[in-house]
Amino acid sequence: MDIQGAVNEGYEPVRDAFARNFEVLGDRGAAVAVYRDGRKVVDLWAGTKDANGSEPWTADTAQIVRSATKGVAAAVALLLQQRGLLDLDAPVASYWPEFKAGGKDRTLVRHLLAHQAGVPALDRGLTVAQAADGVSGARAVAAQRAFWEPGTAHGYHAQTFSWLLSELVLRATGRTVGGILAEEIAEPLGLDFWIGLPEGEEHRVGRVAPVEPPAGAGLLKTRPRRNVSEAYADPESLTRRAFAAIDPLPDENDPAYRAAELPASAGIGTARALARFYAATIGVVEDGARIFTPATTALAGTEFAAGADRVLVVGTRFGPGYMLHGPASPLLSPASFGHPGRGGSLAFADPEAGVGFGYVTNAHAKSVTADPRAQSLVRALRGCLADA
Repeated sequence: MDIQGAVNEGYEPVRDAFARNFEVLGDRGAAVAVYRDGRKVVDLWAGTKDANGSEPWTADTAQIVRSATKGVAAAVALLLQQRGLLDLDAPVASYWPEFKAGGKDRTLVRHLLAHQAGVPALDRGLTVAQAADGVSGARAVAAQRAFWEPGTAHGYHAQTFSWLLSELVLRATGRTVGGILAEEIAEPLGLDFWIGLPEGEEHRVGRVAPVEPPAGAGLLKTRPRRNVSEAYADPESLTRRAFAAIDPLPDENDPAYRAAELPASAGIGTARALARFYAATIGVVEDGARIFTPATTALAGTEFAAGADRVLVVGTRFGPGYMLHGPASPLLSPASFGHPGRGGSLAFADPEAGVGFGYVTNAHAKSVTADPRAQSLVRALRGCLADA
């Protein structure tokens, strides 16, 4: 595999792990980037722009990153909190009165961000057009009865997080998540990342596809626990219903879907942008830009919910919009905060190590929170830091 890009001295094991992802673990087109103490130390890409194509992946190729979008979108909420425009301890209904319905009147903003709002699924899934129209999703989650008393448990709001966060931000500011991200985070930081892809950037985005692991590759080192497998197989389970809140599943290569502002699942960007974004959540990047104050950085990594996840059926930990390090979603260390994307992508910050990390791929495997390709890169990076 012809690996493009560069690594700083001492980070060669990350290049080796990246090459192995293609040679052994079935990657087709991917990129990985790492920032350390505000400076880029890894910037690699390889393979094809389209998962089933032949055009080469280039330095500016972008991909849809699925739920890794959630971590970027969460920064919008925390930026508003940092400015005093959003109170995490206020009821959601104080911004969005219609949300009181269905036993959700005591839901706090912090519950919404930490997947404790009790509405991970809908009694009736939305079509792709409804999901993207900016109105139907908010109405549906506002009317939806809570599956548990908000704040008393947590369960991954895989798709409904889009409409929950979007409407909350809209009610608090009159602006959209994608608009705030573009104007106040992406543009100042020079990030090639969008929630709502502009038409003029469509040519940069590769096509994604599901892939099976190569025979004998060991892509799935262990079998999922029986209860996890059963939850994903049962169409009536909360697990299946959460992931089917958009029904039928969208075509992620459709330009109309890519243009939709869906902060849970449809963010598009480069690995370099994700790594730089997370570096700017924990400190200053090369040109002096940053996103969070130290207090907000500490808040981003604060545990809001932990334990049995009613949707993912494993133990998970969440902060305010961020998934935190744990056995089901290993990041760099217990200090890390970020978010994986189902199928492979991963991005996070580690304030103790001074690291911003981003990995994107167009080859979507069956992994949900701990893709072996991403994990191989994290292990290699951890080794580089230990040897430094």
